[in-house]
Amino acid sequence: MTSPEIGTGKGVSAILNRLGKALIMTAATASVITFAASPALAAGTWTVKPGGAITAKAGTTTVTDSTAGQSVTCASSSSVGTLKKGTGLSGTGIGTVTSITFTNCSVLGMNITVTLTGTMAFNALSYNATTKVATVSISKIHGSLSASGCSATIDGTGATAHNGKVKGKFHNVGSKLKILTGGGNLHLYNVNCFGVINNNDSVNFTTTYKVSPAQTITSP
Repeated sequence: MTSPEIGTGKGVSAILNRLGKALIMTAATASVITFAASPALAAGTWTVKPGGAITAKAGTTTVTDSTAGQSVTCASSSSVGTLKKGTGLSGTGIGTVTSITFTNCSVLGMNITVTLTGTMAFNALSYNATTKVATVSISKIHGSLSASGCSATIDGTGATAHNGKVKGKFHNVGSKLKILTGGGNLHLYNVNCFGVINNNDSVNFTTTYKVSPAQTITSP
């Protein structure tokens, strides 16, 4: 991947500043995206049907650097994982996420690559029987981003903490998982992007995944 040729002068500073801010936002995607010590989970047990291997696909994904007040979009996002099945399950680690990817993320014609590593935990937090919606989180997120002349680590409370997290709502009707902009703790560390991006920038992303095969996650 090659960077577009950039000249000198005031125009350079402006372009690098715009690029740097946008890269921060795209990093959060890693999505596409990955969470602090495990959050307190709702009391009680959970039922998952049918469970097993799942895939999740989303369309346009919006990534926001809340520190810089900027956002960028990716064309799509996808995820792969598994859910436990049966009744009487603990909400902690009710499933695992093994990959989160984001597609066609670019800024000023420059492509950005995001990599997530490790096994992420899918946790059930609370359940609304009226709306048939479960509040959930994905935790243990760690990853990196790279582009021509730029790199950064994505995590929660530190570059090597492996505790990044995001919060979401799982809708049993339609088997859809919506990732929320609030409730997460993703930040950037080891930032090396033209000297215009700072460590500890807070980032988030939002999108809605269609989970297949269709699942139900409920709690009495």
